[in-house]
Amino acid sequence: MTSIHKFPVWGWALFYLLLVGSEQAQETVCWQRGDPENPQLFKDGDFILGGIFSFHRSWKDRQETYTTKPLPLECTSLNFRDFQTAQAMIFATEEINNSTDLLPGISLGYKMYDSCGSVARSVRVALALANGNEVVSVHSETPCTKPAQVQAIMGETSSSPCMAIATVIGPFYIPMISHFATCACLSDKTKYPSFLRTIPSDYYQSRALAQLVKHFGWTWVGSIRTNDDYGNNGMATFTETAQQLGICLEYSVSFFRTDPPNKIQKIIEIIKRSTSKVIVAFLSRLDLDVLVYKLSDYNLTGYQWVGSEGWIFDSEAAEMNRHHILDGAIGLSIPKANVSGMEKFIIDVKPVNSWENGLFTEFWETLFSCKFKQSQSSAENQRECTGHENLSGLQHSFTDMSLMPIFNNVYKGVYAVAHALHNILGCNETCNYKMQLDPFIILDRIRKISFKTKEGDKVSFNENGDPPAKYEIINWQPTEKGIVDFVTVGLYDASLPADKQLMLQDKSLIWTQNSKQVPVSVCNEKCSPGTRKVLQKRKPVCCYDCIRCAEGEISNTTDSITCVRCHPEFWSNERRDACVKKESEFLSYEEIMGALLTAASLFGTCMTAVVALIFFRHRKTPIVRANNSELSFLLLFSLTLCFLCSLTFIGRPSEWSCMLRHTAFGITFVLCISCVLGKTMVVLMAFRASLPGSNVMKWFGPTQQRLSVLVFTLIQVLICILWLTISPPFPFKNFQVIKDKIILECALGSSLGFWAVLGYIGVLATFCFLLAFLARKLPDNFNEAKFITFSMLIFCAVWITFIPAYVSSPGKFSVAVEIFAILASSFGLLICIFIPKCYIIILRPEENTKKNMMGKAN
Repeated sequence: MTSIHKFPVWGWALFYLLLVGSEQAQETVCWQRGDPENPQLFKDGDFILGGIFSFHRSWKDRQETYTTKPLPLECTSLNFRDFQTAQAMIFATEEINNSTDLLPGISLGYKMYDSCGSVARSVRVALALANGNEVVSVHSETPCTKPAQVQAIMGETSSSPCMAIATVIGPFYIPMISHFATCACLSDKTKYPSFLRTIPSDYYQSRALAQLVKHFGWTWVGSIRTNDDYGNNGMATFTETAQQLGICLEYSVSFFRTDPPNKIQKIIEIIKRSTSKVIVAFLSRLDLDVLVYKLSDYNLTGYQWVGSEGWIFDSEAAEMNRHHILDGAIGLSIPKANVSGMEKFIIDVKPVNSWENGLFTEFWETLFSCKFKQSQSSAENQRECTGHENLSGLQHSFTDMSLMPIFNNVYKGVYAVAHALHNILGCNETCNYKMQLDPFIILDRIRKISFKTKEGDKVSFNENGDPPAKYEIINWQPTEKGIVDFVTVGLYDASLPADKQLMLQDKSLIWTQNSKQVPVSVCNEKCSPGTRKVLQKRKPVCCYDCIRCAEGEISNTTDSITCVRCHPEFWSNERRDACVKKESEFLSYEEIMGALLTAASLFGTCMTAVVALIFFRHRKTPIVRANNSELSFLLLFSLTLCFLCSLTFIGRPSEWSCMLRHTAFGITFVLCISCVLGKTMVVLMAFRASLPGSNVMKWFGPTQQRLSVLVFTLIQVLICILWLTISPPFPFKNFQVIKDKIILECALGSSLGFWAVLGYIGVLATFCFLLAFLARKLPDNFNEAKFITFSMLIFCAVWITFIPAYVSSPGKFSVAVEIFAILASSFGLLICIFIPKCYIIILRPEENTKKNMMGKAN
């Protein structure tokens, strides 16, 4: 029974399928899916231009159940700005239709749709412009296709809808010309092959904003952007350029006007916690309105705003600035423009005979707060609209022409299409309007066009479909009446060389809180000359510490990242911002130490001369003649030279003084030690000769004594000649010992030569000391060997201690040590050997007898 009841249902279903199949076999039907879309503004013509504008700002949000067909989008909140834009397009088409030079005999029509700011609806109306709304039913042998219904599409205002539309119509090469979509991504012709625009790309605007921020020295900024393609792509380019210019972002946040309040509240908290005083706002005007309204609740003033063209020259944005949040804002705008006749055309708009047009009706009723009789319902007490109301005296955003540059962009776009059609149709006095137009050809001709408008503005597109990038720099300057005045304070032209692109008039700027002082927004104060920047851990590169340059290094610029080492002959000053010539240091006669050593040298010379004079006057006395008076005078002469050679070590070193000081010192000291050695040997030989049968003195007489002194001295002379020949001493600037001074000294040349000279002196002195030590207990009343022993002991002690003292003494003190050693050893020889004899000669002349010398006196 169940199967009997079900059978009729399956039967009817099968019968229906067979019927449909037989009909489709006979006839192909093409129809548009969904409800047809009717334009809000329409005019017929030989060629039709499409227009997509946001006549409404938003739409009513519905909760779909997915059980019934969704209702059409219900748009809300009229957007008078885009209504002005549509009127600009109508003005351009009417002007072309009335022209006898451009497209003569051809009329341009238009179809304009309302996208309500919805991306989905934008795509839907774009397809309506491309395909039309008719339901087409044709026989199977006729293809279900037809040419595009419009020759080009003007719009949309925002970047995101343009990206969606251009993606859909791009494969069909239907030209789309936007007047205000600035996203740099739309320049990608692989994704959007048919997209063009009459406003510069954000690629140039973002870079210009970064250069503007850098120009004022703002290296620590915050950024806020609209969370759509316009804001995200624009801020991405700004961030990249800012990093190249050394600008850091303390924060970078995004939002959309429909975001929940708590998200915007988080942005407010971020701004309040931030230390940066400059905010770069890549926002649409509608998003800015939402943000400023929230900022006003917290009275967040005192921030310097840098704006994009999306809001910086919009009078409605200025009207929202009642709490002076945006006072002093600076940013980029499209250059001011004026299209003769357009302002009058827009203001003279009348809805007469068009009241049945819902858009015009809503526009007029909202503008004048009235109701047309045909549309009045229960609001009987509301004023009736006549359609003849006068707009010229009305204070409203619709009558505000501050966006004339945008309207001019629409005007240029319409004329670009008209010029392309003029060329394709081969217009002269008439046009071949019956020829079939290919969208690809129209697109190609639009890309190649180049003309000037009646106002002299040049219109052309580059390979990416972008116009030349030129901007005016606008500054918000409050007036006494509380109205914001948009003052042009500079220009930016991307076609110029990099160093000439940005031109500013800094003196005419007004900053936040009506200040004329440029705001400061840096993570750290600039590092002054004499310091360098050191990055802080886990902080951006703009946050750093200023470290003072090390000794010998300078930085003479602000915010230097490195310190430069001074030339070896220079040293850093106290501030570490300049290199000053180092002070040259050497042992001079003018300083105290040099003067004392000079005095000691001259005193020793004089003392030696006095002794020599005493000896000469008493040369025939036994004490003088007792031990070869010739050796005594030669010794006194060599001591005089020893005292005087110390003077060659004082004064600025020169090539000759360096060679003289060491060789003179070496030769005179060997001469001196040779004399002492001769005297010591004479004492020993005299003692040996007094023994019975000894004949020693004939082998070491005066001739042998002179010869021994000569031989010993010639050996030192030979060593000095070899030293001076192979590698002589030379003047040398020593930069290492004292960092801030140049030590002028004599380099040894050959260290081996220097130590050979000293070593030879040391060998002779040691040998002399040993001989004198052996003869110290000889039975003379006046034992000269004792005095020689003491003098050699002093001599050796002085020169043994000289070596470590010389090596460890810096600069001129090493020279002083060497002079002191020369003087000390010379005084030791003079005092120990000659002063006791002078004492006898002058004070005890009674002991100056031969008997006393021989130890025979009582």
